[in-house]
Amino acid sequence: MKLSVVISVYNEEQVLPVFIREIAGTLEKDFAEYELIFVNDGSTDNSQQLIDEYAGKDNRVKSIRLSRNFGHEAAMIAGIDYATGDAVICMDSDLQHPPSLIREMTELYNDGEYEVINMARNYTKKFSFSNLFYHTLNKLTPFKIEPNASDFFLISKRVADILREDYRERVRFLRGIIQIIGFRRTTIEFKSPHRKLGKSKYSISKLLSLSVTAIATLSKKPLQAGIYIGLFSGTFSLILAVYSIIMKIIEQPVSGYTTIVVFLGLMFSIQFFLLGIIGEYVGFLFDEQKARPIYIVDKTLNIE
Repeated sequence: MKLSVVISVYNEEQVLPVFIREIAGTLEKDFAEYELIFVNDGSTDNSQQLIDEYAGKDNRVKSIRLSRNFGHEAAMIAGIDYATGDAVICMDSDLQHPPSLIREMTELYNDGEYEVINMARNYTKKFSFSNLFYHTLNKLTPFKIEPNASDFFLISKRVADILREDYRERVRFLRGIIQIIGFRRTTIEFKSPHRKLGKSKYSISKLLSLSVTAIATLSKKPLQAGIYIGLFSGTFSLILAVYSIIMKIIEQPVSGYTTIVVFLGLMFSIQFFLLGIIGEYVGFLFDEQKARPIYIVDKTLNIE
């Protein structure tokens, strides 16, 4: 079996030497045929130089440099597009996805039962943003998404071909897409090691943006919420109208100014909230309609 390992890189010059040493030791020990595909997602540090030095010593190491930063999802898609292995592993280069787990993943895949192997983080905290996100996502989507799934996963060549040919959205949530394609899948839990080098590239705003993208690409329920909110506000308005008429009849009219201000404020808040949801979906449709490339390759090395 030929194994392809796709590694997304963005400003990781501090950790890359350690990562290269670890993954090279793992693959040299356990695999006769493999390829390492480093996708440089517009790094502004010396990451590309380190990749080129490594690739210059071993033609099994391939380099793809994107023309700018297209985002982590696009970098993974680029690596999958160029992968030629019978199985493809996607992972990050910041050592939060331990290379030592590759052997366990491939052994499970070689049993022939599964075509998708998810790697899910084993959080010790009872509550985390990740737990809340996946709980909400599973409530809003008709699919069962594995809680705490990461961008560390293995897919078969057949699944990789489907991603290359059919799932070409400009806005995507890849770790969710591989779980809704179908086929038999399983999950391995792992614990992310303490970060000793480099720093996380995900800020709170980026995590929130990813959450919105995930929900919008997998669910229509936020749009359908307008129906239920409309029914609720309509019922509330009817009750308020009946109450106001009764109080008028018994000559105890409701104070008009306060009621009107509160009611109008509530209705406008609901309307703008729903308009915001619709605007997000329209924006995603606009991106798809423009049909711009998911990524643009600037330069490659050791790729035929």
